[in-house]
Amino acid sequence: MTSSSTPGLARFNTLTADEAAAALHEVCASTAWGSAVLAHRPYATEEALFTTSDAATAELSPEDLAEAMAGHPPIGRPKPGDPASAREQRGMAGASEELRTEMLELNLAYQERFGHVFLICATGATGEQMRDAVKSRIANSPEQERGHVRTELGRINRIRLTRLVRESPEQGA
Repeated sequence: MTSSSTPGLARFNTLTADEAAAALHEVCASTAWGSAVLAHRPYATEEALFTTSDAATAELSPEDLAEAMAGHPPIGRPKPGDPASAREQRGMAGASEELRTEMLELNLAYQERFGHVFLICATGATGEQMRDAVKSRIANSPEQERGHVRTELGRINRIRLTRLVRESPEQGA
């Protein structure tokens, strides 16, 4: 990650509070996370933004974490019209019908066990890797799984923040 300011970071720093809050909500659905990141603007560097994001993610209460996870669709079922979830879940795009069915079953079993969607940083992962991850994590204790979820959420937030501050508005999310 670069430590210098970029035009996208400068643009983010100059958005109105409402515009910045809306952009941050697209990154992470947690209101507490968005408020914490917004409160530290302007950012001198991308790394300062990422550090604030990481700290805000680490401080999320269980309720805030649940709010953040509610913004993520199940693996294999990206939100219609949401280019971010479709892009991030690209590894499932070419999956066989058998793998899609298995992921649906695993997602439902995971959700039954933990009460929320299976959250993984899917960017760059194959369908098989995501399936193997849910299979291994479903045996976790709720405390262990909260730790995994927080780590994965932090990774997702960094990727989305990078896109936010490195893409021009015309490139879209």
